[in-house]
Amino acid sequence: MGRMNLLSNCVNNQTGAVQGFCIVKSVAVKNNVKGADYLDFTLADAGGEINAKLWDYSTATHGVFAVGDIIKVRGTVNVWKDVEQLKIERIRQKKDEDDIDMSLIVPSSPVDASAEFKKIYDFAGTFRDGELSRLTQYLLRGRKEKIESYPAALRLHHAMRGGLMFHTGTMLEVAKKLVGIYKPYYPELSEELIYAGVILHDIAKTEELSVSELGVATAYTARGQLMGHINMGVCMVEQAAAELSVSEELSSLLSHILLSHHGQPEFGSPKFPMFPEAEIVSEIDMLDARMFEMFDALAGVAPGQFTERQWALDSRQLYRHGHGQIKNEE
Repeated sequence: MGRMNLLSNCVNNQTGAVQGFCIVKSVAVKNNVKGADYLDFTLADAGGEINAKLWDYSTATHGVFAVGDIIKVRGTVNVWKDVEQLKIERIRQKKDEDDIDMSLIVPSSPVDASAEFKKIYDFAGTFRDGELSRLTQYLLRGRKEKIESYPAALRLHHAMRGGLMFHTGTMLEVAKKLVGIYKPYYPELSEELIYAGVILHDIAKTEELSVSELGVATAYTARGQLMGHINMGVCMVEQAAAELSVSEELSSLLSHILLSHHGQPEFGSPKFPMFPEAEIVSEIDMLDARMFEMFDALAGVAPGQFTERQWALDSRQLYRHGHGQIKNEE
C-alpha cells in the first residue's frame, strides 16, 4: 500500500496542512506525559494509511470515534522516527450531505460494477440453452446488490469494493477469447457451460464473506467458515435448479464446474475438473487471480527491483522489469 490520497490534498502550502476524508482503522484514548488525554489513530484510505494523533482530546469538544467511521480531518504531516505521522487540527464525522468519492476512501474496482452486472446479466439472457439462461439469471437476480458491491476475497486477489464483479467480468472476457480459439477445433465444447460457470463460480462469496457497508470484507460468516463458498455455491445451484425444474444433468454439470474450479484438493476443490469446460473455468480463475496478485505486488516496487516474497504465490519474489513501459514510451 502506498501513500494516502489524503496526504496529497494540500490546503495550505505555507503550513503544509492537508485535508480530506478517511476511515478510522484503529483508535485508542491514551495519556501523554502530563496526564492529558489524546487519541491515537490509524487512519486509512484507498491509497494507504498513517498514524495520527489528536492532542488535548475531549469528548465534549471533539466527539467519539470508532473503528469503521468515515471522518473528515485537517492536519499537518510530521516525521517521527523516520515515519510520517499526522497531527490532527480539526476532525469531524462524515455528514449525510457530504459528497464523497468512495473510490478514494476504500480500495475499489476500476470498473463500474452496476454497468458490469447489467452487461453480464443481459449476456446470460442470450444463451441458446433456455434452462441454463434462466438458472444463471435467476441466481444473479436474487443477489444483485451484493454481487455489485462485494469483494472477491477477504484478502489477496480482488479484495476490494466491487472486486467480485471485476473478477467475474475479466474472467468472462478471457473465456470468450478462449472459446473463439478452441471451438473451431473442438466443436463439442459448450461455450455456454463455460460462460455460466465463470459467471456463477464465486456467487456464494455473497454469503461466505461478512462485508461492511463500505464494501470491505471484515471476516467470514459462520456459515462461510463452516462450509466455504465452493460448497455453498453448489447448494445454491442445486436449490435454484429444483425451484426452476432444471434438468438434473445440467444442474450436475454446472455444480461440478463450481465444485472443481479451484483445481486441486489442497486449494479447496474436492474434485479435479472432469470435463473440458470445467478445466477452462478453473484455469481462467487461477490466471485472473494471479494476474491481480502479481500486478498488485509489483505496483509497490520500482522498475528493476524485486518485491518481498509473496507467500500467496509460493513465496516467490517478483521482478518488475519495466519492459512494457519502455516500449510504450517509444
